[in-house]
Amino acid sequence: QVQLVESGGGLVQAGDSLRLSCAASGRSFSGYHMAWFRQAAGQEREFVACITWSGDRLYYRDSVKGRFTISRDNAKNTVFLQMNSLKPEDTAVYYCAAARTLGSPPRGADFGSWGLGTQVTVSS
Repeated sequence: QVQLVESGGGLVQAGDSLRLSCAASGRSFSGYHMAWFRQAAGQEREFVACITWSGDRLYYRDSVKGRFTISRDNAKNTVFLQMNSLKPEDTAVYYCAAARTLGSPPRGADFGSWGLGTQVTVSS
């Protein structure tokens, strides 16, 4: 398994941008599919975005399409989530996750390694 540490969260205003990073330690990072999930207070965790190990396929939840972009740098063992045009409903703890295999579409149960999360708060 890989160990994951998220960073880049914070308090921003609606319409602002943030870039989340997830640093992975351990071997074979490039062999993992990576994803971002989020969990708002009192709500269930939800899928946000996913990138395959090679970067050739990207998945997004509908509400973030066109605003969020997931990317990865396998040389730096890091995955990113660029979040633009942020909305108050994007407020949540954002988690990075890694999977060896993916369902179609990706599900939380596919991911065996999780970070501790980073808080994103968007004020109106």
